[in-house]
Amino acid sequence: MRLSYRIFLGFFLLVGLATYFVLRIFMQEVRPGVRQGMEVALVDTANLLAEVAAPELKAGTLDKGPFAEAARRFSERSFNARIWDVDHRKAGFRVHVMDAKGVVLFDSETLDQGQDFSTWNDVYRTLRGQYGARSTRSDPKDESTSSMHVAAPIMDGPKIIGVLSVAVPTASVVPFARRSQQRVFRASLLIMSVALLLGLGLSFALTRSVEKLRDYAKEVSLGRRAILPKLAGGELAELGRALETMREKLEGRRYVERYVHTLTHEMKSPLSAIHGAAELLQEDMPEADRQRFLSNIREQEERLQRLIQRMLDLASVEQRQGLQQPARVSLATLVEGVLESLHPRLALRNLKTAISIPAEAQVQGEIFLLEQALSNLLDNAMEFSEPGGAIQISTEASAGFHTLVIRDAGPGIPDYALEKIFDPFYSLPRPDTGKKSTGLGLSFVRQVAELHGGSIQVGNVESGCEARLALPKG
Repeated sequence: MRLSYRIFLGFFLLVGLATYFVLRIFMQEVRPGVRQGMEVALVDTANLLAEVAAPELKAGTLDKGPFAEAARRFSERSFNARIWDVDHRKAGFRVHVMDAKGVVLFDSETLDQGQDFSTWNDVYRTLRGQYGARSTRSDPKDESTSSMHVAAPIMDGPKIIGVLSVAVPTASVVPFARRSQQRVFRASLLIMSVALLLGLGLSFALTRSVEKLRDYAKEVSLGRRAILPKLAGGELAELGRALETMREKLEGRRYVERYVHTLTHEMKSPLSAIHGAAELLQEDMPEADRQRFLSNIREQEERLQRLIQRMLDLASVEQRQGLQQPARVSLATLVEGVLESLHPRLALRNLKTAISIPAEAQVQGEIFLLEQALSNLLDNAMEFSEPGGAIQISTEASAGFHTLVIRDAGPGIPDYALEKIFDPFYSLPRPDTGKKSTGLGLSFVRQVAELHGGSIQVGNVESGCEARLALPKG
């Protein structure tokens, strides 16, 4: 499973469980909380009515006096109250008045008068000077029929002469509790959704940085050019810099080992030739032989210089991860400038050039590197062309690229060498001299092409060899 999925699922479970437990606890506390608030109001109401009923209870006129009349009118009153989108139209509570023995003297609904309520918890405790309350269902199997009863003592000085109990159906507060639960539930869903979106964004941002580092490490492991991605500050940025430092040190060490070994191998032959010629020059010999050995020493010395310079050029390109001074470069101007520097060699071999490059053909790159790459390609074209032949230079346009095409009329590349021509130090003998070059030219061209985000292809055509250098349009 991908890291982003694991992070998101973990965050989802964490937020989901936290929301579930908080919501569950709140749901469990809503109704008890509402009932507790209702109980407080009933306590105040019961004690107020107990004070109002006390004079009539002492006078024995409770069931026919103003208290009873007011209670009946109250039960018939119609309200016009809208509380939290819930309509409240009729009186919701019921009043009982019991004497000192717990017998009902007054019932606002006239159903329980004369009954003995002395064993009910609210009446029983109140008659003994304690706080009395109870919750009773009219149907034991139906929770919605439950009513809350809160009693208050009716006093005659310090003496309890009766009990007044106020009852309210709990169903009357259910709509408020349900509404609160629904609002809390919707708010919880909203909070969880926002949290999950934030978690999704966080996991994406975190895993995106990790994926960038992973892709960077893959490119490095494959030996490709890779630029350290831009990362936000923190541990990931430090990790990226550490990876970059490690890559530079490892590549530098491997690079030095490989090129020291290769350079040592390539220098053996010219150094041996120079050493042998120098020893022979210490002996007496005809002047013609002396000049021939001196010429051989100069030739091998020039070969060493070319080898070292080519290796330095290749090394400078291989160690770079990107262009340093990119600019728009006209291919026509580029080709004309390089051909001008090669004009003496072209004239020496009596080679002609046919150029077909539109003025609008422009690429994005470093002109110095492109000049060196083009010079290497033209060097090969000149050295493998027959004297008096022609070199054709043209361009082709495709989606996002201009391809510079250089075609010579030489013998072409042998089949066995087609897969090796880009290998460092691999070279074919020149047709006219039989000598080989340093074998670093095409390797350098490939490095320049890849550094520019392009490519190089070399292959045989019907009448010679063709090199195709593709570069991004400018």
